[in-house]
Amino acid sequence: MSAEERGAGGTTGADEPRITGSTPETVEVREPVSAPDADGRPRRATRRFPLFTRDTARPEGGGRAASGAAPAPARQWPMLAVLVTVGLGLLLTAFDAFRLGTLLVGVALLGGAVLRWLLPSVGMLAVRSRFTDIATYGLLGVVIVLLALMVQPEPWLEIPFLKDTLHFTVSG
Repeated sequence: MSAEERGAGGTTGADEPRITGSTPETVEVREPVSAPDADGRPRRATRRFPLFTRDTARPEGGGRAASGAAPAPARQWPMLAVLVTVGLGLLLTAFDAFRLGTLLVGVALLGGAVLRWLLPSVGMLAVRSRFTDIATYGLLGVVIVLLALMVQPEPWLEIPFLKDTLHFTVSG
């Protein structure tokens, strides 16, 4: 049904919202759930997610870690602490201290999980929900630390059943 058939300011029926105006620029929708489409026609109320979103909600705890008056690095200190520690670990790895460097990367991720758990606002360290961030940072940190401890030659940690499992699957 066109705008002329509906009439300026008229209704289109009981199940459609009332609109005023006859051009897409002047369409006013009285129901917030039925915003007009690109042609200016009101959409029916739906439970589907919109095709285009205007913004996204910040994750829980994603606010500044310091006041707004502080400089940007101070507001994002939890993220910077994790990044600097990971950078130092990568630098150690580049200088042939593979085990210590990788261990430092894992410890940085574990530290990120602890910061995410303890602090109410961690800035950009908050990517997802608090539970998901803690689980992701913690799991990756534990796996990297364990791999760093078990790296050959002369591992600092030996897990016997892993060696037996590898022997069984490769030479079986």
